[in-house]
Order: sequence, then C-alpha cells, then structure tokens
Amino acid sequence: MEPVFKKELSKEHLKELFESDEKCLEFLAGLKWCEGFTCRKCGNSNYCPGKTPYSRRCTRCKSEESAAAGTIFHNCKFPVSKAFYIAYNVCKGEEEISTYEFARRLSLRQMTCWNFKNKIRTALSKINSMSDSEKLSIQKILTG
Repeated sequence: MEPVFKKELSKEHLKELFESDEKCLEFLAGLKWCEGFTCRKCGNSNYCPGKTPYSRRCTRCKSEESAAAGTIFHNCKFPVSKAFYIAYNVCKGEEEISTYEFARRLSLRQMTCWNFKNKIRTALSKINSMSDSEKLSIQKILTG
C-alpha cells in the first residue's frame, strides 16, 4: 500500500495530533480548506468562524461545516485523536496492527476499531481505483 501523505510528519507533530482532538481538527481544517472555503450548499466563499472549533459558517446561507465533514472522521463516535492514530497507522503501513491491539492501546471496543479500520481501507481502495488525474488532484490537496 503506498503512503497517502507524501510529507513525513515529525514525531512531535504526530504526538500533538494524537493527544488533542482540537489539534486534529486544526490539522484537518488546514488540509480541507488549504485553497479556501467554499460553501457546499450555496457555493459562497465568505465565512465566519462556526460554533465548534475549526468549523466555518457561510455568511450567505448560514450553513455551518465542521472540519471533519466530508472526511472519514465525519460522525466519528469516539475521539478524533484516537481515529487519527488508527488512520495514521493504517495508512503508514509500516507494521500491521490488529484491531485488538488498537482496542487495547486506545481503550476502545475491538469492533469499533475494526469498523473504523475497514472504513479507512475502503477509502484507500477507492483512491487506488481512481484515474491518475483524480489522484493528482487529491495528492495536490494532501501535500500542499
């Protein structure tokens, strides 16, 4: 499996991401809106901060969008920092960590870890089945 992120993240940066949901949302917002905000409902590009950390609210239709909306982290029922830990380890692919081990390390149910790991694998297989031009546009967003 090829790496999703081309840039290496420092151990300090990873540690920060895995410790705090707020840092994870900040990281997601930076990736998601690196080329600017566009409202999914009306297409407006003007926004103000939303009610939740790192969310954005459209100034035209008042629709609020979280940093996790439209990502694999959307509607995650456990802390985003734990989801990041699983996603990073699955995508990095250096060692295969079982869902039982994720459950032990993160104090989650094994089935929760299995479902999320499966969600990541499904997303990765969709990326791998895309055309080269589609992959390039996603890679451009992820690597900046």
